[in-house]
Amino acid sequence: MSANLEGAGIKVNTLSRQTYAVWEITLKCNLACSHCGSRAGDSRVNELTTTEALDLVQQMADLGIEEISLIGGEAFMRPDWLMIASEITRLGMKATMTTGGFGISEGTAKRMKQAGISAVSVSIDGLEKEHDLLRGKPGAWKQCFITMQRLRDVGISVGCNTQINRYSATQLPLIYEKLVEVGARAWQLQLTVPMGNAADNDGMLLQPYELLDVFPMLNYLSQRGEKDRISVQAGNNIGYFGPFERQLRDNKVTNSDWAFYRGCGAGQNTLGIEADGSIKGCPSLPTNAYTGGNIRERSLKDIYENTPELRFNDVNKPEDRTKHLWGECASCEFAKVCRGGCNWTSHVFFGKRGNNPYCHHRAIKMAVRGKQERFFLKEKASGDPFDHGVFELVVEDYQAHDPQDTSRFSLGQVQFPDYWLEAEPNLVNRLFTERGLAMKQYVDSGLIPKEESPWFDPVQREALMAKSASPEYAPI
Repeated sequence: MSANLEGAGIKVNTLSRQTYAVWEITLKCNLACSHCGSRAGDSRVNELTTTEALDLVQQMADLGIEEISLIGGEAFMRPDWLMIASEITRLGMKATMTTGGFGISEGTAKRMKQAGISAVSVSIDGLEKEHDLLRGKPGAWKQCFITMQRLRDVGISVGCNTQINRYSATQLPLIYEKLVEVGARAWQLQLTVPMGNAADNDGMLLQPYELLDVFPMLNYLSQRGEKDRISVQAGNNIGYFGPFERQLRDNKVTNSDWAFYRGCGAGQNTLGIEADGSIKGCPSLPTNAYTGGNIRERSLKDIYENTPELRFNDVNKPEDRTKHLWGECASCEFAKVCRGGCNWTSHVFFGKRGNNPYCHHRAIKMAVRGKQERFFLKEKASGDPFDHGVFELVVEDYQAHDPQDTSRFSLGQVQFPDYWLEAEPNLVNRLFTERGLAMKQYVDSGLIPKEESPWFDPVQREALMAKSASPEYAPI
């Protein structure tokens, strides 16, 4: 057993932390997703019995959990999943669910409502061809929308989640339009990172410099969502502190008070539970490095309060907030608040937290200096659930973008609904301009010292500005 943290001088606040748990109740799945971080498919060895699962529900209620989201694998592949959901609601907690959406019948939807499941997020990872390819199941895309309709028909609130990668990035506006059409009220976006199957298919990952094109589009979709009454929500690895941060964090549909990212909440407002009873501070974190214990051996309260793996975000001294940072994150002006962004993202790239390459603010600073970051795989993943390889990060000169090169994401490749372009013919040009203005803002604000930026040399500045937009459109 790990040493008691109170005895080590770390104050543990257990009164206002335990609000949300994400529980993988089985690893069994009826899909074969090429980006699945848990490598779902077959059940885990030694998954919790029904008796153990129901006891864990009681322990979560005693700990103060307010909401439990059931995930898998595919949660409904576990025979007693509705019994678990019913017990969650009986004990006064909110039961929600994330699903691949393949195989939920009308009868199942009704039983879900009776069990008290109040909201479901369905995973949509592209248009039909790309979604079915990523999910490894023909017809998966169509089934998602059938499932959403069945859930709405019985009164369950429906939202969606999408991973952003090389397959889906160009299609986000068309996915958005489809979700508005079917009445989705929330859409969470997350960047695909190299965990599990995605570590074996790293060609789908976006490079850090491609965020320069991703974020103007996300900002536009978030603004449009306010009019269409769909909350476009930034996941924990969408950020941080760039020019669109406030729009992406403070969505008017949900009246969120979170106007900027405030650091990893693992173990503070989130718990992750694996199907065999392993407890982590966040469901996405790698198992080996972040498991605090197993409920078969210790109580949930004991694991929560007395294991460093769940308490790494607890710090008493300001200097301790940044001691784990390295690389670019260590010198960032927002380090004490951001604390390196999403620890899951950092760890699955480099085998340790504290240096997050998926940062818009960082990508802009790099570009303004005439540089860009690129990662490549150095060590392959082991093949276990929640595993990862090790990548190497290099800094190189900012590269001009050939619009014919489809291996690199560009705003010029984004597919917009025809009527959007009819209403605003210069939409793509405007987004390119916003991309360039974001970089210009960093130069004009003095955030980047003049001696570090070629943008202050008139000749180099003109060349860089030309690179900041597709040659199809005039630079700023």
